[in-house]
Amino acid sequence: YNKVFGYYFEVTKSFLDQVPENWIRKQTLTNAERYTTDELKEMEDVILGAEDRLYNLEYAVFCELRDKIFGQMKRIQDTASVIAFLDMLASLAYVAEHNQYVRPTINHNGSITIKEGRHPVIEQMMTKDMFIANDTYLDDDTHRVVIITGPNMAGKSTYMRQTALISLMAQIGCFVPAKEADLSLVDRIFTRVGASDDLASGQSTFMVEMTEVANILHNATKDSLIILDEVGRGTSTFDGMSIARAVMEFIHEKIKAKTLFATHYHQLIALEDVMNGVKNYSVAVKERGNDIVFLRRIVPGGTDRSYGVHVARLAGLPKKVIDRAQDILEEYDNCETACSVQITPRAEKETAPMGLSLIHI
Repeated sequence: YNKVFGYYFEVTKSFLDQVPENWIRKQTLTNAERYTTDELKEMEDVILGAEDRLYNLEYAVFCELRDKIFGQMKRIQDTASVIAFLDMLASLAYVAEHNQYVRPTINHNGSITIKEGRHPVIEQMMTKDMFIANDTYLDDDTHRVVIITGPNMAGKSTYMRQTALISLMAQIGCFVPAKEADLSLVDRIFTRVGASDDLASGQSTFMVEMTEVANILHNATKDSLIILDEVGRGTSTFDGMSIARAVMEFIHEKIKAKTLFATHYHQLIALEDVMNGVKNYSVAVKERGNDIVFLRRIVPGGTDRSYGVHVARLAGLPKKVIDRAQDILEEYDNCETACSVQITPRAEKETAPMGLSLIHI
């Protein structure tokens, strides 16, 4: 059989003298002849017709099924929606029970109070209950902007992200990873975390960072929750510190949104003394000679050390590099002690620029 000639008998040249007279020649090949008969044509019609009828019957059944389903479309969609909703509730209930979440309460006074809050993902990646829970308090008055200082790897980013996640989980109707949580509603959660670039379109890491900060400052409201991690780190120290302070002043005075602001610009902790809504917190660290232990506990008060050299040692930099970095750091510390920097409030003028233009040395 082939699609061109249908079914046929093929007889090699050596047997051509035995071909019956009633066979009809259909095609001649180099070493054979192909024939058909009236009976073979009838059989071919039956076979090919049956195949066509089979396809037509299958399509008719398919169309009938499709039309019946279409007639019950609303029922099916409603049922699927209910099943999805039940699946969501069952999943949230399982996670809440399995991971010891609590039911949050919602308030209308603009405060966020979290007792022993945890990061829902990171705590699952740590064994033997090693995750350190922390408290969080934000409001629209004296704790509007919280500055968080401390070393790298100590848990600042985890702490800020868990606050945002707990707020988000509460607003979707989920229990939250905490001992107790009393939360106000937020209209949006804005984050500026991590380092990334878009070199294909000509945007450096710092440009991407500033673009994200600009989006936050243009769109956040007093009912938003803002998470800012290391604003201004992609440029020079004084440029970055100026931008960081200006951003904090704008959020504090204009937007008035609840904000967690992590930074290594320790000079900014002085803002607590000149801004009513700013509070300092830091990550507790225990020093053992030249080594440090990250306690991962958020405590009131700022810190003036980042322990960057210690972290570099943990990362495995050569000892010679570490020792030299420590010597250079001591020189810088001595210079900073001799030339102390004090932040004072901005002048009360409409034209006074934001930033560090009023730093006294």
